[in-house]
Amino acid sequence: MIIRKIQKSLQELSGYYPVVLLNGPRQSGKTTLCQETFPDLPYVTLEPLDQRADAMEDPRGFLEEYNDGAIIDEVQYVPQLLNYLQEAVDQNPTAGRFILTGSQNFALLAGVAQSLAGRCGILTLLPADYAELQLFPKPPADLLNTLWQGGFPRIHDRQIPANRWLNDYITTYVERDVRQVTQIMDLRSFRNFTKLCAGRTGQEVHLSAIGADAGIRHNTVRSWLSVLEASFLILQLPAWHNNLRKQIVKAPKLHLIDSGLSCALLGIQTPEQLRHHPLRGAIFESWVVSELYKQHLNQGLIPKFFHYRESRGLEVDLIIEEANDLLAIEIKSGATVVADFFQGVHKFSNTFNSKQRKVISTVVYGGDKTHQRNQVTALPWNKMNELSTTVSKIQNLSFRP
Repeated sequence: MIIRKIQKSLQELSGYYPVVLLNGPRQSGKTTLCQETFPDLPYVTLEPLDQRADAMEDPRGFLEEYNDGAIIDEVQYVPQLLNYLQEAVDQNPTAGRFILTGSQNFALLAGVAQSLAGRCGILTLLPADYAELQLFPKPPADLLNTLWQGGFPRIHDRQIPANRWLNDYITTYVERDVRQVTQIMDLRSFRNFTKLCAGRTGQEVHLSAIGADAGIRHNTVRSWLSVLEASFLILQLPAWHNNLRKQIVKAPKLHLIDSGLSCALLGIQTPEQLRHHPLRGAIFESWVVSELYKQHLNQGLIPKFFHYRESRGLEVDLIIEEANDLLAIEIKSGATVVADFFQGVHKFSNTFNSKQRKVISTVVYGGDKTHQRNQVTALPWNKMNELSTTVSKIQNLSFRP
């Protein structure tokens, strides 16, 4: 068990609310983290059919058995239990009484909002970030291995070949989770759609184009993207735009959250194959976005992430917004810093920086040295912690309601 950054936020929320929900994809480490953080609470999982039946058929009796509190794992299997939790915590609102975990975000948050509003703190745990990976006995040694292996803890804890574990993960996700929680009947088409999304990581989402490639209607594309997003497998970054500017491309940008999963879906079998793969730059961009997204979630923040592109050419890979301040980030997988790296963020800063809105411009690239040009810092891929320090200056550290 490595120390996860989100643990501090989890402990803090458990001091405020009688119920805390820890969301996240399967195998991101939720169960281990909760048991490590709350060793005095009994643990029960709703994944086995008999435990699930007990909670569904007699929810009050189930909760009475854990009257002093518990860690309830995979609560999405019995969402109606949330209604009875409301009654239980209203009678006994002791902080930190129930810790819930969920790995499918389809109706779970809606149930929390309806039944446990004001009674429940919510956090999301994604696979380990680069700093957390360094805590394992044999962390990835370089950028290519970091991207290829991804961040799912079991790969690094058990030293399982990444491509083998991730392919099993994909099969399990499609054949079990998707079938259980959605109305998708054609699982083969959905799996091919997931691979297609991996091939479009780091690109804008155009429903008709994706539908044409996948052989499905654009309404189905929208629905299936929401399934992947609710399963914590993808992010869709909306376009940032200023109302005064009329030539902004407003399509969202797609990013797979785990780079190792991207590689597995694309059939990249070794780190060396990734070195010359045409999507290496896109996978690296999605990895950087995911790393920063994790840093925000681990602090209990609500990330405000966007991308920016004008139809006439100006493009910035990632915009992080808080109040009137902006962090503009260009992402380049190349190991050598060149002048082109700085052009987009420099022009963006000149356009939008003002007394009312401060723009901080940064480049993250695949090299190993920090550079400074024209008030723009170029940070190496393995020094993302320095970028998080910059981000924290313009973020309001507030927990999710």
